[in-house]
Amino acid sequence: MPEPIIFYDLPRKLEAGSHNKAWNLNTWKTRYTLNIKGLPYKTVWVEYPDIKPLCLKIGAPAAEKLPDGSPLYTLPVIYDPNTRTPVADSAAIARYLDETYPDTPRLFPHGTAALHAAFQAAFLATFFAGGHFVAIGLPASHAVMNAPSAAYFRATREAALGKFLEFAPKGSEKRREHWEGLKGIFHTFATWLEADGKETLFFAGEGEKIVFADLVVAGALRCFRTIFGDESEEWQDILTWDGGRWKRFAEALEKYEAVDEGSVVEL
Repeated sequence: MPEPIIFYDLPRKLEAGSHNKAWNLNTWKTRYTLNIKGLPYKTVWVEYPDIKPLCLKIGAPAAEKLPDGSPLYTLPVIYDPNTRTPVADSAAIARYLDETYPDTPRLFPHGTAALHAAFQAAFLATFFAGGHFVAIGLPASHAVMNAPSAAYFRATREAALGKFLEFAPKGSEKRREHWEGLKGIFHTFATWLEADGKETLFFAGEGEKIVFADLVVAGALRCFRTIFGDESEEWQDILTWDGGRWKRFAEALEKYEAVDEGSVVEL
């Protein structure tokens, strides 16, 4: 049995009686990956201001670049003590785990790396089109963060986007328009799936077989469920979209949503 992989994730405010701090749409992709593969891992919780110092400490690469070309350090990140390897970015992590632990379920089937890259580009372009997620998802995400992350997130996002907390106030016509826009985005994803038939649940089109493309969508849905809340009007509405497709999709992934208590990062 390999040593547990260290998984660095962003925490949220804890709800009474729960130790589930997971919320972020990008890190959820890696949590799903680890749970599907059944690999032992330990979560280390990292607030936004600590991401760069952590990555520099463990030698994790920057997953992205800022407009000026400087490195942008983001989560998810893993550190594999079995190979002494840090890996950043959810897709890179899944590919690394596919190759390093070939006896686990493969999320990038052989020969699909290019198709997955194209899918991720199409997903991001569609997901962020029209500013609907920014207007609705960013304020809801900010609301569940702990104080250090919330302050950092607000300062950095407002510098880039403006006063995002005011883009779509609850009860406003703007919010209704953005919500309809978000619904339309998920309808687009549904049409992609239906290219293989109305009942197709996952992108591989092979029954219950899950590939990384599924986790890209699943991460967004799981994030929505957390930031809005199980009983919220928003989440209950999402469950009805596209004839209940996303309810069935989310339910099929629930068995891979285990979250350990974890520990707080030490720098």
